[in-house]
Amino acid sequence: MSFYNLVYDEVKKIPKGKVATYGQIAILCGSPRAARAVGYALHFNPQPGVIPCHRVVNRFGNLAPSFAFGGKEVQKKLLEKENVTVNDDFSVDLTKYQWQP
Repeated sequence: MSFYNLVYDEVKKIPKGKVATYGQIAILCGSPRAARAVGYALHFNPQPGVIPCHRVVNRFGNLAPSFAFGGKEVQKKLLEKENVTVNDDFSVDLTKYQWQP
């Protein structure tokens, strides 16, 4: 299985109302130093409605400044629909919303 497919499989596991970090997904895929590669994989998400890439944030809880499917404003709206509070600075509180598989 390709690394991208591993990423997509892990991201599908993130429940509504939770987020994961790029690094967390990289670790779950067995490549702890591949956080950027996770970002690249999500940028080319082949199934945006199925693979919830909007639930992935950086290690500080910040949304993606260049979210591939409409920018951070769209990512914010998608998260808020799932009852994730997004702060004015486009960040989420990882102590509250980070997924713990």
